Amino acid sequence: MISKLIEGIKKKNAPIVVGLDPMLSYVPSHILDKAIKEKGETMDAAASAILEYNKALVDAIYDLIPAVKPQIAMYEQFGVPGLMAFTETVNYCKEKGLLVIGDVKRGDIGSTSKAYATAHLGRVSIGSSSIAAFDEDFCTVNPYLGSDGVKPFIDVCNENDRGIFVLVKTSNPSSGEFQDRVLADEDSTLYEAVGFKVSEWAKLSMDGEYSNIGAVVGATYPRMGEILRKIMPKSFILVPGYGAQGGSGKDLKPFFNKDGLGAIVNSSRGIITAYRNEKYEKYGEKGFADAARAAVIDMREDINGAI
Repeated sequence: MISKLIEGIKKKNAPIVVGLDPMLSYVPSHILDKAIKEKGETMDAAASAILEYNKALVDAIYDLIPAVKPQIAMYEQFGVPGLMAFTETVNYCKEKGLLVIGDVKRGDIGSTSKAYATAHLGRVSIGSSSIAAFDEDFCTVNPYLGSDGVKPFIDVCNENDRGIFVLVKTSNPSSGEFQDRVLADEDSTLYEAVGFKVSEWAKLSMDGEYSNIGAVVGATYPRMGEILRKIMPKSFILVPGYGAQGGSGKDLKPFFNKDGLGAIVNSSRGIITAYRNEKYEKYGEKGFADAARAAVIDMREDINGAI
């Protein structure tokens, strides 16, 4: 699967993934008002509004980017209708030729971990039929429970040509409370130990020069990104934290290999709420999708100029 992502990055000259993380407060009022008028003040209305919002955004940017990354929590907050909107968003993005990275951060052990992996990356046998549930191409995985939690995902990836991104060094300010702790017996940090483990897991699912087993490393920590790039040479790095969280193009070079590959950079609010940014205010609320397109183009120029 990683080879398909690399192909998309090269074709569009854009190591970019857009996070489809719609809070209801992000949705332009004309879309939300219409949904409430049709369905009342209900979860169905909320789900309908975010789906319409997503589709308009995707229509505006699908030709510029290789992938999207919907964060499932933004949909789960609207219950079953929200999960249906998540599924329809995934399907719509695939119809547009985009790869989908499900930001689900799952992690457990044994049969539970396998069930999570099957739900998001695999297929369920029902009678004589084999059916995909959410059907993402990649998903994010929490490695806190160790190999018992990650191996089931790797098995499902290998069975279905899918991939995962393992949380290694996240972009949030408090990540260091645990991830930066020094392990006395190894004289290295916890995030480095996880990185070495990801490098080991990567060998179990190679797809050309890179592995289907990638890592999540925040743009807000470029020095740590440089360290981890060396530890995990065959793993693609999913880089959150660009834009709204403070990361910029100049911070990103350490995340890439000398071949210009090896990383894909995420922006969520910076794209999907670009119409609220002073830089793009000329588009107005009804031009939210055009503002998002302009923001993607600017992001692409910033990143490519830096790397």
